[in-house]
Amino acid sequence: MSQSERSRVDGPVVLCILDGVGIGEGGEDDAVAQADTPVLDALRATCPMLALRAHGPAVGLPSWGDMGNSEVGHNAMGAGRVVDQGAKLVGHALADGSAFDGDLWKDLIACPTLHLLSMVSDGNVHAHVDHLYALIRRAVDDGVRRIRIHALTDGRDVGKRTALQWFEPLEQWLAGLADAGVDARIASGGGRMHLTMDRYEADWAMVARGWRCHVVGEGNPFPSACDAIRALYEADPEVDDQWLPAFVVVDEAGEAVGTIQDGDGVLCTHFRGDRVIEISRAFEEGDSFSGFDRGDRPQVVYGGMMPYDGDLGVPRRALVPPPAIDRTVGHELADAGLRTFACAETQKFGHVTYFFNGNRSGRIDAALEHYEEVTSDVRPFDEAPWMKAAEVTDAVLAAVQSGDWDHVRVNYANGDMVGHTGDLQATKVAMACVDHQLGRLVRGVRKAGGVLLVTADHGNAEQMWQRGKGDTVARDEEGVPVPRTSHSLALVPFVVVDPEGSIAVRHDLEDPGIASIGGTILDLLGVAVPTGWAPTLVRRRPEA
Repeated sequence: MSQSERSRVDGPVVLCILDGVGIGEGGEDDAVAQADTPVLDALRATCPMLALRAHGPAVGLPSWGDMGNSEVGHNAMGAGRVVDQGAKLVGHALADGSAFDGDLWKDLIACPTLHLLSMVSDGNVHAHVDHLYALIRRAVDDGVRRIRIHALTDGRDVGKRTALQWFEPLEQWLAGLADAGVDARIASGGGRMHLTMDRYEADWAMVARGWRCHVVGEGNPFPSACDAIRALYEADPEVDDQWLPAFVVVDEAGEAVGTIQDGDGVLCTHFRGDRVIEISRAFEEGDSFSGFDRGDRPQVVYGGMMPYDGDLGVPRRALVPPPAIDRTVGHELADAGLRTFACAETQKFGHVTYFFNGNRSGRIDAALEHYEEVTSDVRPFDEAPWMKAAEVTDAVLAAVQSGDWDHVRVNYANGDMVGHTGDLQATKVAMACVDHQLGRLVRGVRKAGGVLLVTADHGNAEQMWQRGKGDTVARDEEGVPVPRTSHSLALVPFVVVDPEGSIAVRHDLEDPGIASIGGTILDLLGVAVPTGWAPTLVRRRPEA
């Protein structure tokens, strides 16, 4: 009997991903530790558990200083191995020049104006400011003489009000290009959560605001982007970068300096796709587009830094090809004739489907899979931190109790989405709500005779305050802790809930990461783990 056959469990193997729930230090700002979470506390105290890496090279990112995110985390889990991710691929392609070899770049630089749509920070989750500089340098070297940047402020993957850290040197550098006969300016911008960067069609109004700002030139007028940011900070001392209103840079006559016209070239510099698919569709789709009224849509040369949805062909053209992720968990299960059910609410539905399946839209085998999306509310997450956790649990429990599925995976979005607001109290409520639903899930999986794997894709909710030098809490002028809205470098839990008590975790692995979750699922379902995959995290107890 093979090891895989010995490891086969009787009931379903359920993967529960607590999005953004890392292992913190238990301080006052650790919303996971401070929340009322009796179920999670009991599981961590009594069940086999490991701490897994979910950032940096463990998920295919360039360095250990790079925070993980939901996309690369689900990629790694679904791939069962570490795959070089967008930031790393783009960095290499810009450095060796391969990003500029194709026809897209040639067509873009032949346009009268090159527009670059980019978030401007070094967060390295959606985009990196260094990539923007590299693109501009190459464009200038290739003879482009008019460049306009449509710059989104971050405040989510970096500090809340840190935009000037990148905007000031960028505008100064662009002004210096005039000596070489280059007219380069930031033309428009605003906060990433206010305009342009919606995902999963949750709020098309965000994209419409971005379109009117970047394309049409509608927004608060200012002589420069830095002037805009300073004025918006002063107008609302509470607003952070991710929520800044739309602004437009205007000339002395009050005219927008960078509207997008017929024949222009537009490049989205993001390497992560989820939050720029919709704006890409707005530029590329014809009359069938129904997201919002685009008015008189300019005909442009459009492209992305990478493909954002390969199966849907969005965008149609890109500078850098995507990571090639084949033979995912989904493929291996389908080949073995095993049945899969996946569920999440809208905010993370693409993560348990598209990203988990190796950046592949649709089902791998329609006869063996069912994906269920619970529609998210369109409202601030800190106002309703419970989100749709109960409804997601309802759907998953029905699947588990049906006996129709061998593998079930579910994502609870609360820890990440509410954690991103920086609201500690709301995040504690979010964690308590998730914990209650986790209790329901534990009982349901135990009743079905299955095994529940509880983990996370990256950290967030366990560190809700910014840290300064010496890891001390950063405070404002009044001594109030500065909220943290970004992900973290925290390890994440991996807990095995096994009603038979026959499964142990492996403590012989050196620095295990979440990529090993893929092989673990296969192992528990009696499917051989492919060569080259990260090792399974579990073993059968000798007495089992």
